Amino acid sequence: MVIAQNRLLRHLPNILTLCRIAVIPPIVLILLSPSRAACFLASLLFALASVTDWLDGYLARRMEIVTTLGKFLDPIADKLLVMAALIMILPFDRAPAWMVLVILGREIVITGLRGIASNEGIVIAASRLGKYKTIFQIVAILGLLLHYDYYWFFGLKNPYLYVNMHNVGIFFLWVATIITIWSGIDYLVRFFKIINR
Repeated sequence: MVIAQNRLLRHLPNILTLCRIAVIPPIVLILLSPSRAACFLASLLFALASVTDWLDGYLARRMEIVTTLGKFLDPIADKLLVMAALIMILPFDRAPAWMVLVILGREIVITGLRGIASNEGIVIAASRLGKYKTIFQIVAILGLLLHYDYYWFFGLKNPYLYVNMHNVGIFFLWVATIITIWSGIDYLVRFFKIINR
């Protein structure tokens, strides 16, 4: 029993990462409907999946069980989650297509370069910019998923006290897009400096 628990604990970060991947199909299915209830449920699942992104990394470092599989799966799970959500909101005109293209294009290019660097035995660590990019992307996507006006404050319906979550999402999507471009350029510069050495 104790051995089984220890094995489970050793694999817990990777299990959380796999759960993040497993929640993507339900989010996609829910987002086939643009209703307020569906959007709220999708945003809730997306938020929970995003929390596991922080949690699996924290547990892996805390328990000193960073694995090669975890290093591979974690960024893949992040990218799949972000890509799925952004692609699913495009048909409802919730995000400019060019911004989605920039974000997805950057992720594909950087993932490809990481693969090349890995084959050469080179590890290019994630920068703070990359972490900020992820945070702003998550906040933007949550706003865009919620989309509707939310104006219930203190139990009173007041037309002057509401938040338009679509506008919040678009604001953070602009920030995320700028940081995405900036972090992509930063990664390219670091990649070519290391490769040229």
